[in-house]
Amino acid sequence: MNNPFSQITSGSRSLHVQIARDIARKILSAEIQQGELIASEVILCQQFNVSRTALREAIKLLTSKGLLESKPKVGTRITNRDRWNFLDPQLLDWIADMGDNEAVYHEFLALRRAIEPAAAALAAVNATAEQRILLSETFQEMEKLAEEFDAVRWTEVDTQFHRLVFLSTGNGFYLPFANILATMFKRFIAHSSEEGGTCLKEHRAIYTAIMSGNAEKAREANVSLLQNSKHRLPS
Repeated sequence: MNNPFSQITSGSRSLHVQIARDIARKILSAEIQQGELIASEVILCQQFNVSRTALREAIKLLTSKGLLESKPKVGTRITNRDRWNFLDPQLLDWIADMGDNEAVYHEFLALRRAIEPAAAALAAVNATAEQRILLSETFQEMEKLAEEFDAVRWTEVDTQFHRLVFLSTGNGFYLPFANILATMFKRFIAHSSEEGGTCLKEHRAIYTAIMSGNAEKAREANVSLLQNSKHRLPS
């Protein structure tokens, strides 16, 4: 393989996670092509300066995310992109850490457009009294932060707002999005609000519609929020 890896140095991450992350970055950036065999264990251990045990744990981790597949007498191969588990939180973290995420944010926004308006409509109908209280408390915090903007805190509270919407749908298939996409929500919101943008008017419209039980208004308000021009993304 023509993509030698740097030796792993000690850090806060587990050794096998550091190895997996480095290999994943080569795959995600297309430095290693889909369908290509990666180097042998011996070569990779030398390149990373790690034991076979650590390397095998890394390969196992990447295989669980759909990036690699191993076959006896053949070796370990990069799988096709359609097998990669893009909803894996750790994989999302690695993708976001690579920087230059405009294309990723566009894809994430497209996913949000497909599922979030429907989630808001369901939340308007199915949110429990306790969930409505939590949503109300969260939106009140957003109003305060919009006046005295704190980018870090805004990202946390805005993420919590959208998480609560998914949790309030009453539909079990929406629940994973409340947690799995937290990583991308935080990155996306931090990018969108970098210059102080909060889209508070749009969030208020979603909140008001859900609290009043108006599913169609909630859907429309969420569609309005998810316009490119409101998220520092070019059309």
